[in-house]
Order: sequence, then structure tokens, then C-alpha cells
Amino acid sequence: MPATAESGLPAPPLHERQRAFADAILNPALAAPAGLLGPDGVASAHRFGVYRNNVVMGLIHLLEDKFPAVLRLVGTPFFQAMAQAFVLSCPPQSPILLQYGGQFPDFIARFTPARELPYLADVARIEQAYLEAYHAEDADALDPSAFLAIAPQDFDRLHLQLHPSVQVLSCTGPALRIWQMNVGDEPLQPVDLGEAQCVLVSRPEALVELREIQGSSEVFISSLLDQASVVTALQRALAADPEFDLSANLAGLLEAQCIVGFGFAPPDVKRNDP
Repeated sequence: MPATAESGLPAPPLHERQRAFADAILNPALAAPAGLLGPDGVASAHRFGVYRNNVVMGLIHLLEDKFPAVLRLVGTPFFQAMAQAFVLSCPPQSPILLQYGGQFPDFIARFTPARELPYLADVARIEQAYLEAYHAEDADALDPSAFLAIAPQDFDRLHLQLHPSVQVLSCTGPALRIWQMNVGDEPLQPVDLGEAQCVLVSRPEALVELREIQGSSEVFISSLLDQASVVTALQRALAADPEFDLSANLAGLLEAQCIVGFGFAPPDVKRNDP
């Protein structure tokens, strides 16, 4: 076992040294791990500090790229301070950096300096959902004529399979409208911060599509995503809005190419939806 340069004592096992290195990278309160040497064979806390700063800034820039509307809304200094707090509290758990940042919207919702921007976390959720939809698996949309094969007596056992990219978001403010005005060249316009919006996110083909939907539609689609039958999803939507229109919502999902298949629950479990 090799000895450390500082003490001459046996060095800790490799996995312990790797753990100490990883812990110190994202914790400025920790000193440089023992045994780290520069090219000259001499320990250098300064070199480690530069490397640690580069790692943190690299993750901050990654978040800037993933959440451009949030960045535009708050400006670079605020965003970088918020992102640094996130990076130090939520380090990457996977070597696939594409997956990093999924917890950022929830972090923003808890970030005290952002409380004056109550829509900010929802804008971040839209951006995260957009990225997830963009990288979702492909699937062919169902031909609407396939529904002609469904017998009326089987409708209460009907389950729909939605495209892997489909998500729905329930926002407390006009987050979709704010996001649209902060990506691309759409002009800024006044918004009513008290106006809640629900959003359907999908990527039926090459491009991600975002649509504003009614609250009862969000309930309906969320239920379908939770593997509920169409009848159970309908009941939940009607509880949210007695005027919910099933035909119009199914037509909308078909038009958006969000339905990719359907199936039937066995007769003895047709009422055991989640």
C-alpha cells in the first residue's frame, strides 16, 4: 500500500480516497483531500481549489443551457447564485449530465430569494418537461379509425396508452405564457399573475409541442398516465368540472398524436383502477 506524502503512513484504500475527493469537490468547507499532488510532486490546495471551482461553474453553465427562460427572467448574477446553491446541495448522482437538473424546479420553489417570482418554478418545470419530451422514446400515433373496433360493452374496460413524451403540468400562474415570451422572439406583453394555466407537453414527431389545456383535461390526462381506465379518468375529470367533454378531449389527444395504443382490463378487475 503506498504511503501519503504528508505523513509517510499507508494511504487509505482507493475507494475511500475517491469518496473524499468527490465530497470535497462540491463542499468548499472541506479541505483538499490528503495525498493529492501536483505535477511537481508537491501537494497544492490552490490547484484543487481551481479544479473545484471549474467543476461547480461547469454545472452552473449546464443549468444555464437547460433553463434559458429562467436565466432570462432573473438575469445571470441571480441565476448563477441560485444555481450554485443548487449544485452544492444537489450534486450529480449520475455520470450522464443530460439527467442533471431534474430537481432544479423544486429547488427554485424552495429558494427563499425567488419567492417574489412565484411563477419561476413552474417556468422551470416547463423547461424540464420540454427537455424530457425531446429525449423521450419514439412511438407511432394511433390511427383514429382503430377506435371503430371497440365494442360499446367494452368501453368501461378501456385503457389508453399515451406517447412516452406526454406530460401534463398544473401551474399556479401563467407559466406557459411567460415561458413563451422568454424563448424565441415573441414580444413581451402584460400577464395576469393570478391566471393559472395547465399545459400538455408532447413530442409526437421531431418537435416538442406545448398546449394550454383546461384543468379538467389535466386531471383526465394525468389519470390516463397513472394507468386509470378511460371511465375512471372521466369520472375524475367530471368531479373537477361537470361540463368536461370526453369526446372533445379524446379528439384533441388524437389530433395532437398523443395516443399510441389501447387495451382492455380483464372483466373481473374493470373497477379496480388506481
